[in-house]
Amino acid sequence: MNGASSSGGIRAALSYCVQQVRRYDYHHYLCLLELPPNMRKAAFALRAFNVETSRAMDITSDPKIGLMRLLWWQEALDKIYSNKVIEHPVAQALTSVVSEHKVSKSWLKRAVEARINDASRENNDIPQTVEELERYAEDTSSTILYSTLQAGGIKSTAADHAASHIGKASGLLLLLKSLPYHASRNHQFSYIPAKVAEKHGLSVGQSEIRKDSCEALCDAVFEMASVANAHLQKARELAGSVPAEARPVLLPAVPAQVILDSLARVQFDVYDPRLARGILGSPPLLFQLKLKWYSWRGKY
Repeated sequence: MNGASSSGGIRAALSYCVQQVRRYDYHHYLCLLELPPNMRKAAFALRAFNVETSRAMDITSDPKIGLMRLLWWQEALDKIYSNKVIEHPVAQALTSVVSEHKVSKSWLKRAVEARINDASRENNDIPQTVEELERYAEDTSSTILYSTLQAGGIKSTAADHAASHIGKASGLLLLLKSLPYHASRNHQFSYIPAKVAEKHGLSVGQSEIRKDSCEALCDAVFEMASVANAHLQKARELAGSVPAEARPVLLPAVPAQVILDSLARVQFDVYDPRLARGILGSPPLLFQLKLKWYSWRGKY
């Protein structure tokens, strides 16, 4: 392959990444548009990798096929870091980004392995504590932020700590918002920890919510959302120590806050149809204005 055709192939691969993120992760797509142009290539490739792995179990009715997709990505990462050719646009884009920016393999391996472990769980094998879900959120969400900071050449302990908290908050809140979807697929609330469910007298054995358990579900969701809110607050307390160039990478704190606000408006009822409207339950224009305001002010 000559240089021109290779360059054209990378451009096509990156274009595919952008379209995938726009289609399946629109709120983060809008966040990435606020990044400096020199950081967008890596950010879109990394976020597209997250789209591929996060959707692996959702695009098939057979869990075994979904798990095979995740195992394929685990193997693909080894090839990417060995600079081997892979006929997949996201893998091709990642290969280019890894070669150019030296993104650590450990973050991406950690992300896909967490999803493999989650996909390998039996239906009745639910997390026991919120801390387990926090670790899962960090492994799958914070690692993308760590990698994006690294690709941008940003070395800051404060930025890494803020990214950790924002990833945990974002991951937890997205799991809460998707509870009805997972309940319909798995016939139970896979992401309500057993101890939280027990505390609130919530039956997690069936996907159907009885009228007399709706209040208990809302209470359980509120407790978990409160944990996410604490992480957002901790991330923002670090803002004064976070370098200006890192703050655009941390803008996913904004959609996390939007989910939290949307949940509060519906009294933490994840089955309220208003959560499915607009962008994360917020009118699209309002969401974009809020994101622009934070970006313009150099906040997250």
